[in-house]
Amino acid sequence: MSAKPEVGLVREASRQIVAGGSAGCLTTRDKRNHQPFCFAKNLGRGGGSHYRIQGLVEICLMHPLDVVKTRFQIQRYATDPNSYKSLGDSFRMIFQTEGLFGFYKGILPPILAETPKRAVKTFAIAGLGSGLTEAIVVNPFEVVKVGLQANRNTFTEQPSTLGYARQIIKKEGLGLQGLNKGFTATLGRHGVFNMVYFGFYYNVKNIIPVNKDPTLEFLRKFGIGLLSGTIASVINIPFDVAKSRIQGPQPVPGEIKYRTCFKTMATVYQEEGILALYKGLLPKIMRLGPGGAVMLLVYEYTYSWLQENW
Repeated sequence: MSAKPEVGLVREASRQIVAGGSAGCLTTRDKRNHQPFCFAKNLGRGGGSHYRIQGLVEICLMHPLDVVKTRFQIQRYATDPNSYKSLGDSFRMIFQTEGLFGFYKGILPPILAETPKRAVKTFAIAGLGSGLTEAIVVNPFEVVKVGLQANRNTFTEQPSTLGYARQIIKKEGLGLQGLNKGFTATLGRHGVFNMVYFGFYYNVKNIIPVNKDPTLEFLRKFGIGLLSGTIASVINIPFDVAKSRIQGPQPVPGEIKYRTCFKTMATVYQEEGILALYKGLLPKIMRLGPGGAVMLLVYEYTYSWLQENW
């Protein structure tokens, strides 16, 4: 029996692009056993880039939790009359004062960032390197997103995404005090998350055997993805808090209190205690735990379908 011809590079890349992806280890499939292998180790074997679908699914489903997470991270003291007392209180207040669209403030920047950040990941090695290259691309979008999310006016009263970006550039420029402020915190957030998330996922996935029952196999992959996203979120959240403080509104208008990543962490710890570095952890886990599982599952099953049908 003659062996099946190898799938061409263009077709393989097309499958990966359609399937989407956020894989820090930039995986494709081994043609013999259908197991993921590292793009960095197999660059010449027809690996492709991982693009958009599951990233967009995750953004649309989980963005309200991202808004709530940012609000918790930028509020400083519980005595502030505008502070949220709990997760439920935050959802209630946002809905009452800003309407349903208040939960989707700042959604356009992460959607716009989705394609370039996936494309850049194609050339990263894995895990940490993937997160760092991603951070370079997404940081300007994050600055705009956080600013829009921090705005408590109704959705119709706040500036547009492009208008707000222009305001930042006109007032503060493109540098580390303007459209790229919080850059080191973004590097830390994405680098640490990807290193833990994908390292844990692919190692544990290879340890726990594949189940022949489709339902149990789905639950196996979902559970590993959920646990990977949760652990990575817990480990990287101090960087996320620092990023939100730097990119969000400063406590005193016109005076920059939060400027650099580690100094911001130290200031938050000294003034508000260690738990302040974990503000927004619950909505972050609720978003990136299931969200991480959704991203990987959409990629896995879309790619498998394309392999069988294309």
